[in-house]
Amino acid sequence: MAEIPWTEGESSETVANTSSELTLEADFQYSLFTVIYSIVFVLGLTENVLALYLLSCRVKHTSHSYIYLINLALVDTLFVCVLPFKIHYHLNGNNWIFGDVACRITGTLYYVNIYLSIAIFTCICVDRYLAVLHPFSYIQIRGSHYLLVVTVLWVVAVSVMIPLILGGPLHNRGVRNTTACFENFATSSWTSRMAPYNVLALVFGFVIPFSIILILYPLITKRISQIKRSIRKRKALSTIYTILLICTLCFLPYHLTHLLHFLMRIQVIQNPALTTWIYKLRRVTLALVSFNCCLNPLLYYFSSSSKLWHCNCKLRFRTKVVYTICDQKLGELSYVYQLHQTHGNKNHRDGINSST
Repeated sequence: MAEIPWTEGESSETVANTSSELTLEADFQYSLFTVIYSIVFVLGLTENVLALYLLSCRVKHTSHSYIYLINLALVDTLFVCVLPFKIHYHLNGNNWIFGDVACRITGTLYYVNIYLSIAIFTCICVDRYLAVLHPFSYIQIRGSHYLLVVTVLWVVAVSVMIPLILGGPLHNRGVRNTTACFENFATSSWTSRMAPYNVLALVFGFVIPFSIILILYPLITKRISQIKRSIRKRKALSTIYTILLICTLCFLPYHLTHLLHFLMRIQVIQNPALTTWIYKLRRVTLALVSFNCCLNPLLYYFSSSSKLWHCNCKLRFRTKVVYTICDQKLGELSYVYQLHQTHGNKNHRDGINSST
């Protein structure tokens, strides 16, 4: 099989398809990537920098699982910091001008963000499972264990990218005399060097973690539903629903189209109409997967019980009622004392003190 360049990002692409040639077009991708990445850059950078500040310095933590949230915010922040390069790349017709090193860093962080985010979601899932269904085992877990887990995740995430970065050119010529970045891989590469990489990334990077989430979260939800404490129940359920929402909207469509795209690259799928549809749909999911950086701060909000997430106003009005702990013997929920009664007791005590 001859090495025929396949440039993902170009608006017009000619692909060998048995005895005929198929031209794939997606002119809408230039404006799509530019708009989506610009929105993600502004919102994602603001939200995740604020999240890093609050999680690291201001928020009072009730468990060591906040370490997962800090690392999730960190990987999102690193990703959005390189988005201006990708915005410029797509805005100029997928023409890379920043050199090979910047291309490698930008492309690597793109995939590190996807798979490290999914891995951290899975860790949060396991953490919640242990906390809810095995509380006695959970209280024995220390902060050093969480640090060890996130260290392993970072090492693995970076290590699996090294073969792709060092194994072949990532910064090469595209059509119309442009320079493609992290694309334009030869067809033979997809059937040899990149085939094991894509299979392992799909299975261990998404299928297994997402299966763990789908199996454990119904068990967690069932147990939480039996808890009568409404505040903690709402926060726990909101955390679960947020992770499922992010996985369903961002990661699931991306990996489904990536699987179809991989089958198309190795020529398992050769139908011209289906190939064109897969190519265009993949443009959309490649852009939308980056929205996880904007949705993850919802997870930080629901996972934290600190009031520092809310805006504190300087003008505060003192409450005129005071609630005390209820007395179960009287069968009432709480007693309410008017403020003037409190002042009356205070005056009464002052009178006693002055008379002694």
